[in-house]
Amino acid sequence: MGPYEILCGIVAVILAVYYYLTKNFNFWKSRGIRGPKPIPGFGNFKDVMLCNISMGDYLTELYNTYKDERMIGIFTRTTPVLIVKDPDLIKDILIKDFSVFSHRGLPVSTIAEPLSQHLLSLEPKRWRPLRINLSPAFAPGKVKDMFSLILACADHLVQYMENIASKNEPVECRELTAKYMTDVIGSCAFGIEMKALSNEDSEFRRMDRNEMTPTWTNILRTRARQIFPWLYGMLAYAHIIPLTEGTKFFTRVVVETMVYREKNNITRNDFIDILREMKKHPEILGDMYVEVTDSLLSSQVFLCFLGGFETSALTMSNAIYELALNQKMQDKLREEVDELYAKCGQGLTYNNVNRMDYLDKIFKEILRKYPPVTFLLRQAMSNYTFNGTTVSIPKGQKVWIPIYAMQRDPDFYPKPDIFDPERFNEEAVQSRHLMVYQPFGDGPRNCIGSRFAVHQTKLGLIKMLRNYRIEPCEKTPIPYVNNPGSFLLAPKGGLHLKIVKLNRT
Repeated sequence: MGPYEILCGIVAVILAVYYYLTKNFNFWKSRGIRGPKPIPGFGNFKDVMLCNISMGDYLTELYNTYKDERMIGIFTRTTPVLIVKDPDLIKDILIKDFSVFSHRGLPVSTIAEPLSQHLLSLEPKRWRPLRINLSPAFAPGKVKDMFSLILACADHLVQYMENIASKNEPVECRELTAKYMTDVIGSCAFGIEMKALSNEDSEFRRMDRNEMTPTWTNILRTRARQIFPWLYGMLAYAHIIPLTEGTKFFTRVVVETMVYREKNNITRNDFIDILREMKKHPEILGDMYVEVTDSLLSSQVFLCFLGGFETSALTMSNAIYELALNQKMQDKLREEVDELYAKCGQGLTYNNVNRMDYLDKIFKEILRKYPPVTFLLRQAMSNYTFNGTTVSIPKGQKVWIPIYAMQRDPDFYPKPDIFDPERFNEEAVQSRHLMVYQPFGDGPRNCIGSRFAVHQTKLGLIKMLRNYRIEPCEKTPIPYVNNPGSFLLAPKGGLHLKIVKLNRT
């Protein structure tokens, strides 16, 4: 083969690759949907993929650039994605036409990622029966029953902070709240003492960090799974890509805990016991099309533990960050906490905490300004035409709802960068469309653990503010910068604050 033939072959390969990478790029233009021009190989996500900007910030830029559009058409590499901004259309997606958008479209692999078989990712056929059977673990009555366990962990947090405050040094508060949440989730959901607060070498906390810290290894693994899912699956099947340490750890812990309870006839009526019942009586799930395996059950624990502790830890650390920067608000909230103690002494109850109006406003405003999950994912289960429009999408179309951008839209929340709990007084809430506040999602596929998350965060804040003042220090990040390498909305470099013990007589 001569040089000319080789050159022609190279050109042919380049043209074929270029065609493959750009063949869908007229998808949105042909449907009359505006959006930014994609780049071959990256689509519209070059800076996100290279960790130059966080997903939340990028979607906010798009949201503001196409301010007057109800929908925006973008591409993740070669895949078209529809960003829906209009609150009425969002309501149709999440609630009215949920049957069409009941799938999140996330990948599930029993071999490459055994712990991906959880409620967040599962397709509707498996998600629905699991959701029905797991929901009782997070019902209001169950959360109320767990209140004393959460309270005990909050008391341990206060004791741990005694030593921290005595050092008079800046504290990385995201790590502090993560340890507290790790102890809460372990105690309430699984009956396991994590000892993340008292033990700096806690194995559970180490696994938390391994799985959730955006290291280059984790980022490259995620990118490989997204860009080359078929190759990733083949390499995992051949054991060339090993299971993560966290996958092995959580599977082992769940299996050993269930076996121990079975042998010793231990019943706690908690999350683990619900999983035990599923394993013993898989018929309660109906026709799930798959065997109820250890990895399927462990996946639910993995999501509950890592998802539950990480999002709540971020919310609590963001709350004390804003309270440190807004001392008058911190004083006002502390007055409400003191009033609560004056009425009930040390006997805090589930109902008393629920009646704390200013704490509730603080909590909601934190989730407005810093929603841990910056966008919701849905995938069309059939062809669909949006109500009141001529826009039609095919079965399998991915749809995103940019909640971080929407909750910072000045049309809904004037001066959105300002932290203002009064956005959630009754009059202000009534004046807004219900769909423009979505930190837990909405509809049947909303966050299953939202009630639990609310109470573990509020109790931690109550105990902390009752005993300590939180102040900014020289290492406090001002302004708050989002970490471009994190899937969740997280601060770059952590949140360093000063903790000062209050002198109470």
